[in-house]
Amino acid sequence: MGFAPADSAQGEILVMNLIRKYLGGTFLAAGLVAFSGWTVQAQPIRVITTTPDLADMTKQIGKELVDVESLTRGVEFMHAVAVKPSFVPKLNRANVLVVMGLDLEVSWLPALLEPASNPRILPGQAGHIDCSAGVPVIDVPKSVDRAEGDVHPKGNPHYNLDPLNGRIMARNIAEGLARNYPQRKAIFEKNLALYTAELDKSIARWQIMAAPLKGIKFVSYHSDWSYFANRYGLQQIGSIEAKPGIEPTPNHLVALAQRMQQEKVAVIIYGPQSDRYPRQLAAQTGATVVRLQTTGGGSAETDSYIKFIDYNLKALLAAAKKN
Repeated sequence: MGFAPADSAQGEILVMNLIRKYLGGTFLAAGLVAFSGWTVQAQPIRVITTTPDLADMTKQIGKELVDVESLTRGVEFMHAVAVKPSFVPKLNRANVLVVMGLDLEVSWLPALLEPASNPRILPGQAGHIDCSAGVPVIDVPKSVDRAEGDVHPKGNPHYNLDPLNGRIMARNIAEGLARNYPQRKAIFEKNLALYTAELDKSIARWQIMAAPLKGIKFVSYHSDWSYFANRYGLQQIGSIEAKPGIEPTPNHLVALAQRMQQEKVAVIIYGPQSDRYPRQLAAQTGATVVRLQTTGGGSAETDSYIKFIDYNLKALLAAAKKN
């Protein structure tokens, strides 16, 4: 007869109570291993994240206590993720859901949560960990008008591109796990301290590495590089999109190319989008095109949060050097 509790902590408590009841406290040391042929194995905490960099952070903080899977692979445009039927059972079985928040996932995640029928991971519940809590948000609109495109009422959700916000993200994950599994709080806090120390070393190294980027002018496809630009002193001159989430018109591209030439823009950044318009503008202006990632996980070079930031910095430095 097998016993596999859905929640490892609750399962351990249940087994302890059973052993106390039937054995009167005897054999407690061995009772957690076997009781009348029952094999008891602590089940890992099932965590679903919306991005691979959140998955990496959760693994660093939860270690062997967590089983983590990201719904996206790091190659998608996060505002338009293709929903898969397999997402629903994954969310249904999750003990914890870790999200970027600030409506980054608003176009696809809410539609999955209802059929998933898992109240514990809904917004506002203990199992819903929003990593944007405490982040100094930028680009908050004064008013919301959908005629202006895909405007984010809560502000720019691409805060993960500033590695100092990585500290906040990691802390939110640790606190969220501890909120759900308080008996493991000391372990989560210890792992958080180790991870934060590693991240701080990288942050110091990145600040020195990024020095040549200060003052570099760039154009991006989508308005997702503001946090990164603010951290390292780049200047964004414009976006290829006519408005957030809206593809450019011919007139917009003509005006953008003229401004790029006037401002001597060095770099054009794009991500999961087509390179058609970036290449077209590069041919007209002489700027260098570089493909960067807005979340980790798109390749082996970016399969962790630290490697993902490192990759973007190195690629951008190489592109700027060409110009």
